[in-house]
Amino acid sequence: MLPIRQACNTSKAITTRQFSTSAAIPDVTRKRCEDGKTGHCFNADELVRYQRHFALPHVGIRGQARLKRASVLIIGAGGLGSPLAIHLASAGVGRIGLVDFDIVETSNLHRQPLHGASDVGRKKTASALDTVKEINPHVAIETYDVRFQESNAVALVRDYDIVTDGTDNFATRYLVNDACCVAGRPNVYGSVYRFEGQVSVFAHSGGPCYRCLFPTPPPSRLIPSCADGGVLGVLPGIIGSLQANEVLKIILEIGEPLVGRLLLFDALSSRFQLHKVARDPSCITCSGAPFTITSEQTMCPSSTDEVPEITPTELHTLQQQADSPFLLDVRNKFEVIIADIGGDQLIPIQELPDRLGEIRADPADVVVAFCRTGVRSIEAVRILLDAGFEKVMSLKGGTNDWSREIDQTIPIY
Repeated sequence: MLPIRQACNTSKAITTRQFSTSAAIPDVTRKRCEDGKTGHCFNADELVRYQRHFALPHVGIRGQARLKRASVLIIGAGGLGSPLAIHLASAGVGRIGLVDFDIVETSNLHRQPLHGASDVGRKKTASALDTVKEINPHVAIETYDVRFQESNAVALVRDYDIVTDGTDNFATRYLVNDACCVAGRPNVYGSVYRFEGQVSVFAHSGGPCYRCLFPTPPPSRLIPSCADGGVLGVLPGIIGSLQANEVLKIILEIGEPLVGRLLLFDALSSRFQLHKVARDPSCITCSGAPFTITSEQTMCPSSTDEVPEITPTELHTLQQQADSPFLLDVRNKFEVIIADIGGDQLIPIQELPDRLGEIRADPADVVVAFCRTGVRSIEAVRILLDAGFEKVMSLKGGTNDWSREIDQTIPIY
């Protein structure tokens, strides 16, 4: 059985790009729309495009008009945001907002079909805009190349009917939840990690919110990372498609949305499980008590014990001296093939507690642990300190910052 667990810069301006290329509507089309009493009309291309929806008894012309009137905000144009944007645009959701401040990287391409090889280096919002425009020119796309943060969260959320959470970090995930509760918007949640995914609908129809299930963010040292732990490329497509399905059900008012239920999917066994989620009457965000969004409530708490860190520039300076620090690589073996900065020994972080006796460093040596971004190496330093090592530090920013500051030939991944 899958456990229920929490899965896996300062710009304040909100920028918008929008397009709408619907052709003029002929009189015969207008009459068909008026006959359906929808208040919305479809042009000739749309009548053909949505024919399979028109044929569905639970959708029809009225339902398709609901979709055309609806607006959905997608937070994150990555692994989950890709299938969300593709399917919602294909289905004819009239207005779609995309929030993302990141650029397309090669490592994104195995799970983010919004982007292609020619998009590497481009803003994700720009790449996504081009892709969605090609899929359906009859929807309006608004892009926000900004961080989703306390200063803009509620304003962004309030401008849309439904919000979809395609984020990959806990701080933003809690912020999405809190903004949806404040603004009174449904939060269609999804998350993925390795071979497992989760889907639910929070803050809708009197149901629970995300904090009812997970009241507070976990400590930063316990947070899993898809970048470090991996994710099966097809999994975000499955989970994002399930999120899109929930959005359509809410708009069309059909079926049973996942309100008060958490859907778990295991890609290895191809099994789905449903777990009930009760609303917490004392929840700080959805109980009805006065609530103000603050960074303290959304950020993951750091450990109280400070871990010594060293910057790439500082380490590079020390390496020019006679007693160069011992470099302990705590990444996985395949990562060394991608980016090698010349570590002295490789012991993956998950194996480190059982292999402390194998460390070849002299007791008097300075040991610098490093990984891709500096997260796993912080945990490695804690393990080493507890084991009695005294002169240990974590390389701040890992190999990625080493590439930025010291050697740009080292790939950032």
